[in-house]
Amino acid sequence: MPSIETQLPTPGTNRHIAVIPCRWGASRFPGKPIADLAGKPLLWHVYQRCLQATTLTHTFVATDDRRIAAVCEAHGIPWIMTGRHPTGTDRVAECAERLDADAYINVQGDEPFIDPAAIDAVSTALASLPPGVLAVNACSQLSDPATVQDHNVVKVVTGNDHRALMFSRLPIPYPKGDRPTYLRQLGLYGFTPEGLRIFRTLRQGSLERAEGVEMLRFLEHSHPVQMVLTHDSGTAVDTPDDLERAEAQLLSQR
Repeated sequence: MPSIETQLPTPGTNRHIAVIPCRWGASRFPGKPIADLAGKPLLWHVYQRCLQATTLTHTFVATDDRRIAAVCEAHGIPWIMTGRHPTGTDRVAECAERLDADAYINVQGDEPFIDPAAIDAVSTALASLPPGVLAVNACSQLSDPATVQDHNVVKVVTGNDHRALMFSRLPIPYPKGDRPTYLRQLGLYGFTPEGLRIFRTLRQGSLERAEGVEMLRFLEHSHPVQMVLTHDSGTAVDTPDDLERAEAQLLSQR
């Protein structure tokens, strides 16, 4: 196992750490983080994308499962064992108590095509947050009507200040008048240390539990979330069928 102590960031400015939270028991796809994608585990592809980002100091996988840890060890990926948590951000918050940094970026372990430039965009936004803002979330524009209707794809609506107003798995806003622009929330969240400390103290609200969208915890407790628009396609792996499509996409890029 790569030593956590030898992987810790050295003192300096803009120490931004990416944490890839991975759990075994996804209801739609158990063992998803280590599912084979073109000869490598799914989480390996996400880790490689993080390595391509230019603003990160270090990247770790955070898990509570020994099977995932063993795969990380076999592929030379630094990992941290955590307790059990209701969301990936809760897991990242535990890591933040053990890894000193200026900012932490939650890169979900089921997005093997996450754009390194999107990671850098979140990191850059974290370095110059408006007063009172503790979190940044990347998003991208949706153009495919089927994706807009897909409940696996979380949509977000924003205000003129580019802060999130609401996240939902439903297609929001409803097109009663003008034809709206739909935005997809990416599995790419950035936090200040204080933001993660606050997140862990907040209880899950009814909206977060209903939608299964962890960033709603901040909105329900009146903490703003700054959205950053990127050009990332947001292709995530939620089901075994998604994994097959991801493999075809990956092979077509070679």
